[in-house]
Amino acid sequence: MAYSFEQFCDDCSKALKADPGPGGHEAVRGNLEKLLADDGFAAAHCGPGVEPGIRTIYKDAETGFNVLVHVYEAGKTGPPHDHGASWAVYGQAAEFTDMTRWKRLDDGDGEAHAELEKMETFRLEPGMAGKFEVGDIHSIHFPDGARFVRVTGTDLNTIPTRRFDPDHKVVKIGSRL
Repeated sequence: MAYSFEQFCDDCSKALKADPGPGGHEAVRGNLEKLLADDGFAAAHCGPGVEPGIRTIYKDAETGFNVLVHVYEAGKTGPPHDHGASWAVYGQAAEFTDMTRWKRLDDGDGEAHAELEKMETFRLEPGMAGKFEVGDIHSIHFPDGARFVRVTGTDLNTIPTRRFDPDHKVVKIGSRL
């Protein structure tokens, strides 16, 4: 039996109400892998013919989590960043995304200076999901045609986030960078 988008949203809401911390985020990650296995969802939101871009397809009124779909024609390498006071779960629908976790080496108090070190890189293949907790610094790289679903704890356009430039040891703070 197919795992519907409606069931996914309901299951995630219940999980986050029961545990708004890492346990709930892990449940969201598992639910997203189940959702990505549903060919109907993948075709409707991430399949061929879907308009490129980023769009929000769900906002949970009770817990605040958001579900976004990312459809790209061209590949991209993004800078290290965090999601501010939010967590995030990425689920791969097409192609792959290489995720790199970073560790901040300085005291973390500076708003202009930051020193980072790569910790690990892993690849999300179609059907796989990975999570990042509040404050986790990560960067992404994906090829042409990549498509993924991202679940965030809140609307990232409404909170401060940080973008890092490890080569110049700089951090910039702003809303959704």
